[in-house]
Amino acid sequence: MHYDIVIVGGGAGGLELAARLGRKLGRRAGKERVLLVDRSSFHIWKPSLHEVAAGTLDTHQEGLSYSILGRANHFSFMLGELGALDPVAKRLTLKPILGEAAKVLVPERSVTFTWGVLAIGSGSNLFNTPGAEQAHLLERTEDAEAFHTRLLAAFMKASFSAEKIMSVAIVGGGATGVELSAELIEAHHELLDSLAAEQRFRLDIAIVEAAPRILGGLPEKISNQATVALERKGVRVRTNARVLAVHPDRLETSQGDVPADLIVWAAGVKAAPTNADYGLEINRTNQFVVNDRLETSVPDIWALGDCAACPWIGKDGVEGRIVPARAQAAHQQASYLTKALIARLGQRRIETPYVYKDFGSLVSLGDNKGVGSLMGGLGGPNFFVEGLIAKWAYISLHLAHHRAIMGTSKTMVLALARLLQQRVAGRLKLH
Repeated sequence: MHYDIVIVGGGAGGLELAARLGRKLGRRAGKERVLLVDRSSFHIWKPSLHEVAAGTLDTHQEGLSYSILGRANHFSFMLGELGALDPVAKRLTLKPILGEAAKVLVPERSVTFTWGVLAIGSGSNLFNTPGAEQAHLLERTEDAEAFHTRLLAAFMKASFSAEKIMSVAIVGGGATGVELSAELIEAHHELLDSLAAEQRFRLDIAIVEAAPRILGGLPEKISNQATVALERKGVRVRTNARVLAVHPDRLETSQGDVPADLIVWAAGVKAAPTNADYGLEINRTNQFVVNDRLETSVPDIWALGDCAACPWIGKDGVEGRIVPARAQAAHQQASYLTKALIARLGQRRIETPYVYKDFGSLVSLGDNKGVGSLMGGLGGPNFFVEGLIAKWAYISLHLAHHRAIMGTSKTMVLALARLLQQRVAGRLKLH
């Protein structure tokens, strides 16, 4: 099978790129010109995985089918995981799809292309910590759902225990760790409302961060506000605490042990080591090295999102820094590559480089709370918002992603339907 453009990875950037290109290019000779490949059959916006983990977001309601999106946006979808890539021959091979007892359901397949885009994301950096593989990760929807299953079991165990206490330790005080802690508090409050008095239990959450403060990549004011808000919710924030080892029932840190019934690893970002097998230049964290046009070391192969090490140029950039792994970066890169690839189809090359624009950061702290900074000329270089305004701004980012792949009218209908569903069925998923 041959396609004009093949995009591997249906995350925020990859899916938006496929949808934009599909709508603009349409079909040729009765066949879609763009192919999207992903190892899952439905899409969940990665920044919302902490809500899936806590059970405050249902994947069956939130998940968007790639096949349906492809039909609506004129791109083809193929289920599969990248097994091999020959960038010179412009051929990729997908691993076999296995069923029960490792039975092969779909054999290995190969696809050729004229232009290829890698948007395969990244994972967690365990920093060679002993026992870290025992901790839960939140890299994929399957990870979040697995944690939620364990969470419900731990909730039940605590509600019938003599101690009536459940503890969660979160390694990493970045956005994922902070938002997960706040969402777990919300889920616990929702659960208590449905339990008899004798079954109610206390939830102890600890965030363990090796740096001097949480949210280290964001302005100090955001970090301070988030710390105060979390501590008011009962979350223990331990900074300057390096994790030495992970045990089944506790974290061993430089400041002593932290007991935990559940442990989540949300520290560090590192791309897959298999990226070294694809014949492209990578950096020390296995990201594909790209230039200021998102081009890899091999012609006609691009990379975007978390898997790409893209130079941060422009007035906001710092020499030697790369574009941060954020959803807004993937969104901007998808817009840029749409123009670049359409130009290539017309035998042209756009001359302007990709320039990352930092529009600030928003962190959800549950309920109607949130903190963040909005940049890009909004009230100065660092316009600070908090509370309900920040919360609604955070929600708007999710809706903007949906609008890019579904259109405005469908996004509004979907948002209304989910709001009504929460009103009827409640916010917490208990199954």
